[in-house]
Amino acid sequence: MNVTDPIRRVSVVSTGQVQIRPDHLASTWRPTYLWLLSSRSWTGPRPINAYVIEHRDGLVLFDTGQDRASVTDPGYFPGGMTGVLYGRLARFEIGPQETLSAGLGRLGYAAGDVETAVISHLHQDHIGGLAELRRADIVVSQAEWDTLSAPLPEMRGLMRRHIDLPGLRWQRITAEPIDDPGLAPFRSCHDLFGDGSLVLLPTPGHTPGSMSLLVRRPGRPPLMMVGDVTYDADLLEAGHVPGVGSRRRLREATAMINTIRQQYPALVILPAHDPGAASRLAQATGQAPTLATRS
Repeated sequence: MNVTDPIRRVSVVSTGQVQIRPDHLASTWRPTYLWLLSSRSWTGPRPINAYVIEHRDGLVLFDTGQDRASVTDPGYFPGGMTGVLYGRLARFEIGPQETLSAGLGRLGYAAGDVETAVISHLHQDHIGGLAELRRADIVVSQAEWDTLSAPLPEMRGLMRRHIDLPGLRWQRITAEPIDDPGLAPFRSCHDLFGDGSLVLLPTPGHTPGSMSLLVRRPGRPPLMMVGDVTYDADLLEAGHVPGVGSRRRLREATAMINTIRQQYPALVILPAHDPGAASRLAQATGQAPTLATRS
């Protein structure tokens, strides 16, 4: 029996590079503010990826990358001590051809062609392309949206003035309980188009409402886009978690993702900032990686 693949192509677009602290990449015994204020080391450059899925029901993004204004506009970040902390947390390099629109253009699309954009979580390097997506439905978990109203959002990496933009069509979703052995150990999900090909899974920890996206296609390795549950697929497989967020909940999410490999042994993990993600996506389909890798 032939099963029609609802997905034509999956691609990754880089919206620049970021360097973070080693304790950010993989947590240690040191509390967040201790390493944030004392660390003198940076990792090597890591990509800021957005994933592009050409589905029969419309062009889909998973995350939107970093806004180039963050390196060109001196007023982009908060001032004062909060701004100092942002500067110590990460440093960015984003060229004029590394915007979301430029990356989509290399795939033959414009930002206006995007019909759905899923936001894994609301940190700056995942919402940077929102201003370009006025025609899209923007999907975020209700739990993540609610964090905008909690005290001191900017201290938690949430810059509302770059998120809650006029004219955007937000869809705030809540994962529904499921009894699907094919998704175990996950007990809730949101099926984006109702065909099982794009399934949003709650993976809180880095932020309270973080989501991952499981991409299932007949005859192809399944893909899981995990946002910042990890910064490196090998670290996730080894059970290491990042140094920002709830480490307990990150360990729980990491364990669930590693457990679902029992259902999908060929599962390809695609973090937002993994230098090997583009190659891993290409290898899953036997293609050479490019700036905008397609599968």
